[in-house]
Amino acid sequence: MIRQPEAVLWDMDGTLVDTEPYWMAAETALVESYGGTWTHTDALQLVGNGLHDSAVILQNAGVDMTPAAIISFLTDEVQESLRVNGVPFRPGARELLRDLKEANISTGLVTMSLRRMALSVVELIDFDAFDIVVAGDDVEQPKPHPEPYLRAAELLGIEIARAVVIEDSPTGLRSGIASGAVALGVPHIVSLDDLGAHELWPTLHERRAADLVDLFGRMTAMTGVTR
Repeated sequence: MIRQPEAVLWDMDGTLVDTEPYWMAAETALVESYGGTWTHTDALQLVGNGLHDSAVILQNAGVDMTPAAIISFLTDEVQESLRVNGVPFRPGARELLRDLKEANISTGLVTMSLRRMALSVVELIDFDAFDIVVAGDDVEQPKPHPEPYLRAAELLGIEIARAVVIEDSPTGLRSGIASGAVALGVPHIVSLDDLGAHELWPTLHERRAADLVDLFGRMTAMTGVTR
């Protein structure tokens, strides 16, 4: 019997939408406004991080603001970029989401962005894409801690072992793996090699719900998880 996941849990920035350039531009402008420099290499440190951890790194780069103020500033800047430029979905992401909904597989968005940011992205999707949203201000422990994904499973009323997590960053992937979900890595800006993902796909383009069902079935057959 083919085992089907009860839910697919999505990271947002870099996995569902390509907002990382928006975040990097906002970070650069903020650091430079305090007379500092912010390189692409510096920005890579923040990919997938919790916002508080990122704010501390920016403080260390010379930004004389509280973590809460930094988080609010960056969120405002990225939301404005989304308003002006639109939501840049990653290749295949919207199509896969729609196919999951048609297959009656629950979906959750699990992001370390603020809830207001996550909801602004969800509202711009032209169908009811997600059953639940877990954001950075909904949890005590950010990724790479498993709490965000465990919280998503709790909200959906499922065991996390019956979910597939899709992530693009090492921090997020570690969170998914630690939670006990089947962890799929789809690298974008940084490599996910040798981190323990159950599988790596170069892209979501032309992927469908059946591909995730197949992945879940193969992985759970190895571990003995049953529906």
